[in-house]
Amino acid sequence: MTAVPTRRERHRSATLKEIKQVARQLVVDSGPTAISLRAIARELGMSAAALYRYFPSLEALIADVASEIFDELSAAAEAAGRGEGEVDAQLVAMARGFRRWSIAHPQEFALLFGTPVPGVAEMEAECAPAEHPGARFGAVFVAPFARFWAELGRPPAPEDPELRRRLAPMYAAHGDILPPQAMYQFLIGWIRLYGVVALEVFGHLRWAVDDVEPLFEAELAAFVVGLRP
Repeated sequence: MTAVPTRRERHRSATLKEIKQVARQLVVDSGPTAISLRAIARELGMSAAALYRYFPSLEALIADVASEIFDELSAAAEAAGRGEGEVDAQLVAMARGFRRWSIAHPQEFALLFGTPVPGVAEMEAECAPAEHPGARFGAVFVAPFARFWAELGRPPAPEDPELRRRLAPMYAAHGDILPPQAMYQFLIGWIRLYGVVALEVFGHLRWAVDDVEPLFEAELAAFVVGLRP
């Protein structure tokens, strides 16, 4: 039988949720560097010292907020690919979902994928475990990519120990789900996807195009076509 939370536990849970909501709103309003214990305490009408009863440090709080945003992004990408029949169509739909979420949440995107702020920097240094929020987000794409790679029917390539060694962090996060050559192709795909989306979110393509979507779609199509034998 599940124990009923005590009043104190319910109050603590509600306060934790409120702290993280305020921290995220600071990000939305003013960017990732706007999160501070003092600013959060001011919004909540409590002292900055009191926040240490809920989080051991500002870095821990930021990491918690970033983890929740990673999970939100993972859910958005999965939802975008749901209902697609073919696995390649699912991957394309998920990539589009990633772009839509990123454009709609530019400051949260900056927190996860921009210049690392304290808290997120520590997360990036420890991203190998499969349960890490960043690894969970990656797994959302790696799993269907592995199915797509299998459907392509490519002849097995000779094992490349050096390439596997260079990709050790990815194997630590995702297991032996793909051979090294396929894992490398997945990495190339992520770099292309992230590159276009990041340039768009941060406004670095305004000098070149007035609509980034056709460029994004062209990159997406070229990557998928390039994988086929």
